[in-house]
Amino acid sequence: MTTREEVLAYCLGFPNVYQDAPFHDDNWQLVRYRKNRKTFALTYEREGNIWVNVKVNPEWRDFWRQTYEAVIPGWHQNKEHWNTIILDGSVPENDIKRMISESYDLIVGKPVRKQKKSVKVQRRL
Repeated sequence: MTTREEVLAYCLGFPNVYQDAPFHDDNWQLVRYRKNRKTFALTYEREGNIWVNVKVNPEWRDFWRQTYEAVIPGWHQNKEHWNTIILDGSVPENDIKRMISESYDLIVGKPVRKQKKSVKVQRRL
């Protein structure tokens, strides 16, 4: 798995997901879970390769990073909960799919974040 198309096709095979481009930049393609709008895969081109950010259980985070040089702390993401997979051909397809599947499993069932209501502050005179 070395192309964005392969990653997106795999991600879109999960139930209740959709592709999104919220940054108004076609380079950034996200795959979200429809029921809570949470992202489980972000794809973008950087330094000549496609990079994929996936949510990761902190218990497995370091395992993946130590196993493959092409798995690094999440680029532009929380480094504790996200890894980036650089699709340079060095990570076996089965492991890429496993990391994506685990990312999907982590966000399914999570509640929708409620928007904060503005609170009026009353001044005491």
